[in-house]
Amino acid sequence: MTDAQRKVREVFAGTWLSYAGYYLCRKNFSVLMPLLVRDLHFSKDDLAQVIFFFSLAYAAGQFLTGTLADRLGAKTVVAVGMVLSAGCTLAMTWGSTLWFFAAMQLINGLAQSAGWPGLLKITGAWFDPSRRGVLMAWWSTNYVVGGFLATIAATWFATGPLAPEWGWKRGAAGPAFLLGLITLVFLVLVKERPSEADPRISAGRAWRQVLSSPQIHCIAASYFCLKLTRYSFLYWLPLYMAERLRYRAADAGYSSSVYELAGFLGAPLAGYISDKWMGGRRFPVGAAMLFGLAMGCLVYSQISLLGVAANLAAISTIGILTYGPDTLLSGAATQDAANPEAMATASGYINGIGSAGQVVSPFVVAAAVRQVGWDGLFVIFAGAALLGAVILAARWKMGGEEPQARLANA
Repeated sequence: MTDAQRKVREVFAGTWLSYAGYYLCRKNFSVLMPLLVRDLHFSKDDLAQVIFFFSLAYAAGQFLTGTLADRLGAKTVVAVGMVLSAGCTLAMTWGSTLWFFAAMQLINGLAQSAGWPGLLKITGAWFDPSRRGVLMAWWSTNYVVGGFLATIAATWFATGPLAPEWGWKRGAAGPAFLLGLITLVFLVLVKERPSEADPRISAGRAWRQVLSSPQIHCIAASYFCLKLTRYSFLYWLPLYMAERLRYRAADAGYSSSVYELAGFLGAPLAGYISDKWMGGRRFPVGAAMLFGLAMGCLVYSQISLLGVAANLAAISTIGILTYGPDTLLSGAATQDAANPEAMATASGYINGIGSAGQVVSPFVVAAAVRQVGWDGLFVIFAGAALLGAVILAARWKMGGEEPQARLANA
């Protein structure tokens, strides 16, 4: 193995672990929600407000942190975000009021927004564009596996035998400590770019490049629909199982983690199909998987009532059909569409628009459950996924060899 190959592997490992680690201080709140309802008597609307503040800061922060990563350096922005996120999560153990939780999650959302744009820029500099679909598919499993492991870790910390007198606070302190350790690993392993050249770009030039690309706008619009659905499942699936299916808090936490565990398979599946079968075209693959997701959401509420095995099988299928297009759009498709010097800005824009769906998702869930029940909620998810599929299908022929050639000549 050459030094260059070894360094690429180190960057892959360090950046993969970094974004997986971010989920320790993002996914743990969904596991804590049933415990906060029980111990602090928070209502669904209370929890929706906390999630709203996190999601709003996360969505708005994407536009800022992506630009900062292009302008100031991706590695610095990513590391600062990790430290700040761990600090806010740890600080939650010091309070018990709704507004304290909302304030900490607001800052945490801004910190979390620093992760993806900066890491996408780093990997864009190191990974071979000719193998982008496959490489980014495997790399993008960081947030699938990260979400799964974060759910398991948070559930164990919050409900396990360690320091039971701390109660739910264990589910905040433990993940924060682990993210701190991962930050150190990231700083040691990852070099920002292969060469000493340091191409910086002004914010104005980066945004002009991004806003002039119809392909980037298409990805962003579809990603809005997808993130509305994905984050609703991430945050509310444990509560759905606890209330509708009558699972215990621990069982709901562990069972909901199957969403990410099975979703892992969707990432390489989408990447291999787009590279090997579709000639680098991401849009047809994303459209087909989103259509399947719509059908899965439409029948989930009925299947979940058939027993544990049927519920887990349905969650697994939905996870695959969620994370396949999610990793494809936010990873390889974004890198195809963006110029390398403005990669983080493009990623921040796409994730910012997508995260607007995340912002409205808690209110959609709370209002839908109140008005039409849990069953009606999943029909709404089906409609959102179908709209995302239609947006991508409208530009079915976009992608393929053209972006690769454009990047090669950039």
